Amino acid sequence: MTEEDYSDSYIEGLLASVKTVAIVGASPKNVRPSYFVVKYLISKGYEVFPVNPGHAGRDICGARTYGSLADIPDPIDMVDIFRSSEAALQITKDALELNPLPKIIWMQLTIRNEEAATLARKKNVQVVMNRCPKIEYARLSGEIGWAGVASRKISARKPKLAKGFQRYGLS
Repeated sequence: MTEEDYSDSYIEGLLASVKTVAIVGASPKNVRPSYFVVKYLISKGYEVFPVNPGHAGRDICGARTYGSLADIPDPIDMVDIFRSSEAALQITKDALELNPLPKIIWMQLTIRNEEAATLARKKNVQVVMNRCPKIEYARLSGEIGWAGVASRKISARKPKLAKGFQRYGLS
């Protein structure tokens, strides 16, 4: 499956199955895309574990930062890679050493590593490459389309608000 082949139902199913996300390469700088993803996923109810060895022990958006995946004390459902395509292989290998295994290895926009994807799939771990979970969540929940951005979904309906906070949620 290539990044062009991911169906909306596949992506939505993955995002709906996730409760914990490790973001490898998270930045404490509020102008960096990884910072926005950390903040957004927290706002949507995910438990986020930023991973950045240079900032271990400090907080990013109120979430404690860890030096490595192995340092995170809780099981991780998804590893979101905000590093280079070359670095994705070692990060995937590190993720596949976790017990329990994550459900998903997610490589951010422009990040593709077929060798890493093959290793993950051999362990029955789902893979997404060249996509952003923040963008996909917003698109699939209708948030992005309601704001006037092309979402590839046609609907005259206003998106449904999720329970609790006044925010959009997946169906």
